[in-house]
Amino acid sequence: MRRSAGSVASFDERAGWGRVRGDDGQELFFHCTAVADGSRSIAQGARVDYEVVPGHLGRWEAWDIEPARR
Repeated sequence: MRRSAGSVASFDERAGWGRVRGDDGQELFFHCTAVADGSRSIAQGARVDYEVVPGHLGRWEAWDIEPARR
């Protein structure tokens, strides 16, 4: 697993999922349970740090999402 930085590209609070766009341009799916503070919510546009992990259906996903420290 690697730690990456980026921003929340979209988040649908009702559906419980969204996408993070990394500073490298890669866009990754995430589920609300991946938000590290347990709130299950995060603002669109927020700068974040996250881990890139293998997810379901063979795609990479963002996990352990937290506010950026930089």
